Amino acid sequence: MKKLTTLIMLLLSISAFSQDPFFQKSNEQAEKEALEITNSYDLELSLTEKQELLFQRKVEEFLIRRYKIEAEISGKEKLDLLYGLQKQETAEMNDILTRPQMEVYKQVKPTIQPLETVAKE
Repeated sequence: MKKLTTLIMLLLSISAFSQDPFFQKSNEQAEKEALEITNSYDLELSLTEKQELLFQRKVEEFLIRRYKIEAEISGKEKLDLLYGLQKQETAEMNDILTRPQMEVYKQVKPTIQPLETVAKE
């Protein structure tokens, strides 16, 4: 009985720490756009090779999320979700970039990755 309980706990812990398979799916459009965005940032941030790869993967992950939001939601709710997504992306870039790079990233992000706006009627 003790072995069975240990085995079940081990299997549950392995599945709890596995990555989300949704974000592991390859999306050719997101991959291409992530590369272009990363290259634009690299000109401003002077990323190392390791940072560049991590940065590109993170951008691609958030592009996939953005595409899903854009396809399923519209209006103010869509903009609110996209705004939250951008804030989350910026926060997660903090793990990849150095402090000086992060300051530059925050300054150039609105020009490289602008957020949509809604025209008032």
